[in-house]
Amino acid sequence: MGTEITLDIDDLSITYAKNCLGFDHGSLFQEMDRKRVESDQINYEYFEREGEDPALMEMAFVRSLQDIVPRLELLGFNLYRVRREYEKCVAEWKGERSLIFEKYFGKRPEPMSFSEFQRFATQYPIASLDNTYVNRFDSEGRKKIQGRFNDEKVTSRIPNCNNHGGQGFSERSYFGELVNILHPYSVMRLLADEGTNDQSTVVWQYGPLVESGGWATEDEFISCAKRTETFLIVTEGSSDVHILQRALNILRPDIADFFRFIDVSKSHPFSGTGNLVRFAEGLVKIDVQNQIIFLFDNDAEGLEAYRRVANLSLPTNMRAVLLPDLKEFRSFPAQGPQGTRNSNINGKAAAIECYLDLKVGKHPSAKVRWTNYKKSLKIYQGALEHKEFYVKDFLRRTPEIIKGGSYNTTKIEKILDILYSECSSMALDLLESNLEKQSKFAY
Repeated sequence: MGTEITLDIDDLSITYAKNCLGFDHGSLFQEMDRKRVESDQINYEYFEREGEDPALMEMAFVRSLQDIVPRLELLGFNLYRVRREYEKCVAEWKGERSLIFEKYFGKRPEPMSFSEFQRFATQYPIASLDNTYVNRFDSEGRKKIQGRFNDEKVTSRIPNCNNHGGQGFSERSYFGELVNILHPYSVMRLLADEGTNDQSTVVWQYGPLVESGGWATEDEFISCAKRTETFLIVTEGSSDVHILQRALNILRPDIADFFRFIDVSKSHPFSGTGNLVRFAEGLVKIDVQNQIIFLFDNDAEGLEAYRRVANLSLPTNMRAVLLPDLKEFRSFPAQGPQGTRNSNINGKAAAIECYLDLKVGKHPSAKVRWTNYKKSLKIYQGALEHKEFYVKDFLRRTPEIIKGGSYNTTKIEKILDILYSECSSMALDLLESNLEKQSKFAY
């Protein structure tokens, strides 16, 4: 018989392996997701009779589907990717059907558009589908298996559809056959859309595989993003690293393991915009394979450096990113030769410290001071006064205070949002590029 290991959403198997680890899904989970889950592969009567604890057999990774979505997207599986994959599936199916279907059965049905398939896949919560095992192979049994999906005029329009129930044994498993026509992670991202399955749980249970027959060892099941899946964030200075690491760990703990930073425990090896530009030039020339984001301050020096790096013809695995323009910076107190005036400091003086809560402490109202003139950009560079205080204040506050609402995280979260967006987009581009290479050399 053997032992199966499956990746399930509410007991709906998305992918599986038998007598081996199969595909490693550890990147979808974090260590806090390692939990005990009851399994139909465990003989509980035996454990009760022998007075033993089935804990090791029950070990699994468990996480809500909703919480897995950001991790899927950082692996390159967003809805754009799902649409592309579905449309490719439709094109291949139409080619196959035109050769066979029309010859024997007449005009083939028009396949669903992606929007139609999306609505079909998310019309019912997975948990609401009947999962009762049907042990009948006649027309009545097939009808019961198909359940709410028994309209063949609809299901025949799904690429690679099997209208006769295939290996399905219940309404839920039959639904799985209908929609499970893409990469498993694409299917998961699709099912997570529209909020239909917000309460669904994803389970990757490894206990039976490890404890029953020793098909794998527990240390093979490692959570968190693999090194090749992480993004190296390269910043101008040490304070940027400390701020971003802390912000990710407190405000985005569910994806923090996807981001790495240069070790600045002693000093920053490439501090300053000039050194960062030269570092980027060197990495481009030696063709490193790491996924890298060069992050620049939204001030005059950062803008100049950002443009220089962006013009390097960066490979797919590298991107230059400027801290985002914010409306809060369009009219910001700035001290110059003519006194203090409200000025637009976007692209001129908005270093990372400006994205912290600037209403803390007993300092006068926050302001920047104009310093040197950037001739190449024809603008002045500015710097936030008392910026070291704002950094120290942020780093000393407890996670409870930062998340509790008394500390304004709105601006720093905008940075995290743009990092997430750029990294997800990069992951998608790399995934598409690798698939293109594979298909190019396929026989």
